[in-house]
Amino acid sequence: MKKKKQPAEQELGERSFFTRIEPFLYLLPFFLGIAVFTLYPVVNVVLMSFKEGYSHLTRNFTQWGIANYQTVLRDPKFAQAIGNTVKYVVCVVPISTCIAVVVAYLLNQKLRYQALFQTAYFLPMVTSITAVGLAWKLMYNKNFGIINYILSFFGIDKIPWLENAAWSIPALVIFGVWNILPFTIILLLSGLQNIDPQYYTAARVDGSSGTRIFFRITVPLLAPTISLVCIVNTISCFKVFSELYPLFNGKPGPFNNLYTVVYYIRYAMMENRKYGVAAAAALVLFLFIFVFTMIQLALQNRKRKRGV
Repeated sequence: MKKKKQPAEQELGERSFFTRIEPFLYLLPFFLGIAVFTLYPVVNVVLMSFKEGYSHLTRNFTQWGIANYQTVLRDPKFAQAIGNTVKYVVCVVPISTCIAVVVAYLLNQKLRYQALFQTAYFLPMVTSITAVGLAWKLMYNKNFGIINYILSFFGIDKIPWLENAAWSIPALVIFGVWNILPFTIILLLSGLQNIDPQYYTAARVDGSSGTRIFFRITVPLLAPTISLVCIVNTISCFKVFSELYPLFNGKPGPFNNLYTVVYYIRYAMMENRKYGVAAAAALVLFLFIFVFTMIQLALQNRKRKRGV
């Protein structure tokens, strides 16, 4: 005969069970939000990319297949979008990282009006990208823009930043670098503040110059943060769209020459109503980001092993 559990033992068992599931109850609203607003859209996009002839209104499709991927990979606009996006990433990420390292290093020093400089550099983070884009559009104006006005002091003729296809990518890159700097500076500044000051004290005692300290101490110790910044900014730059849209009145460049992958997704979805093609392009973009991220991680691991 099995002994019946005493009330105290039963109450203790119920308490231990509730103790085990209590953390999951607190996390349940978060998990529900992730499932509804993240997991479901991702799964839906993956399925939609394989639905040929998909109609968003009726939710009907002709058959399962890879026709959407074939359409994307054969479309010259998508090839142009990949080329422009890669150019943007290759230009913006290194330039913004180099500038941010120098600015973060200076902001980490004890300077007069340090708080004012920090506020000035971090201001773009709290400003609407659309409003900032319109402001940059005015600054890029060929006739009365402030950029051409400043360049005129150096004897440079007026540059048609937004009217000439040759200057459209440089204009987008300059705006992109300016826009991504605040977040990059914040991350690098946090990395600088975690460096032990004893390294700098020992270097100054040995008579090292400021330049030598920067390149031999600051940059190597900041390398993990720089690697993180490069990965985060690469992912962000591959999704460039908000910087492009206000500069060219919602068009991909002055002569439709500045398609990016995200703009192509919007074009396929909003203008052509080809949701399956847009979903396929989104997954191709995901694969590009994944490959670039894996390459960067592999390079980091190789450098780390060499350093060891």
